[in-house]
Amino acid sequence: MIQKLIQKIQKTHAPIVVGLDPMLSYVPAHIQKRAFEEHGETLEGAAEAIWQYNKEIVDHVYDLIPAVKPQIAMYEQFGIPGLMAFKKTVDYCKSKDLVVIGDIKRGDIGSTSAAYAVGHLGKVKVGNNSFAGFDEDFVTVNPYLGTDGVKPFVDVCKEEKKGLFILVKTSNPSSGEFQDRLIDGRPLYELVGEQVAKWGEDCMGDDYSYVGAVVGATYPEQGKVLRKIMPKSFILVPGYGAQGGKGADLVHFFNEDGLGAIVNSSRGIIAAYKQEQYAKYGEEHFAEASRAAVEAMIADIGTALERAK
Repeated sequence: MIQKLIQKIQKTHAPIVVGLDPMLSYVPAHIQKRAFEEHGETLEGAAEAIWQYNKEIVDHVYDLIPAVKPQIAMYEQFGIPGLMAFKKTVDYCKSKDLVVIGDIKRGDIGSTSAAYAVGHLGKVKVGNNSFAGFDEDFVTVNPYLGTDGVKPFVDVCKEEKKGLFILVKTSNPSSGEFQDRLIDGRPLYELVGEQVAKWGEDCMGDDYSYVGAVVGATYPEQGKVLRKIMPKSFILVPGYGAQGGKGADLVHFFNEDGLGAIVNSSRGIIAAYKQEQYAKYGEEHFAEASRAAVEAMIADIGTALERAK
């Protein structure tokens, strides 16, 4: 799957991923109204609204981008109907030939991690049959429990030719409380990055490993260091746009081949119509605003990478 992601990035010239992280407050009133008329102001109604919202955005941007990243918590808050909307979103994006990164941030003891890995990336056996559960192409993984929590995901990735993005240096302001702590004079995130590179050594595609890393756009200097520590790992870069990251901050996340990183923007794209620069589109044309925001992001990152050559 890492090869497909690379090919899609090269085809679109867009090393970006759209985060499908819908809050109900992002969903325009006319979509909510239709969903509530059909299902009432219920969990089912909320799930229908976010599904229709996702679908319209995907319809307007799928030709511009290589990948999407639905954040499962935004769906789980609506219970089982929300998880059904998550699955419909995953399936619809795959029908549009998009790579799907399931932002699930799982990490637990071995047997539980194995179940998470099977449920999201692999196939579960039921009698003589096997079924794919959520069936994403990549997932995000928390490495805090060490190899016990990560190896089951790596094993499934080898079997299914899918991939991981392991949390190394996250974009949130308090990430340094643990991630920046010095151990033998080095920050913890560097040691985690070294371990990510090791986990990926026997899980390689042509040039890059199936095992990638998450490094926030809000920490460009750390990204520069981690790029060298993990030369064969793709880096998923959150924190662009709404969290403050800019194209100029991102050049060190990429390798000299122009690959090696994919940059995420969530509400900066899916709720673009709420921003002053895209307000002219209005709620009715929210997905057109999302397309314009994608085009602006592609141009911003492309310009930054050209200047860095």
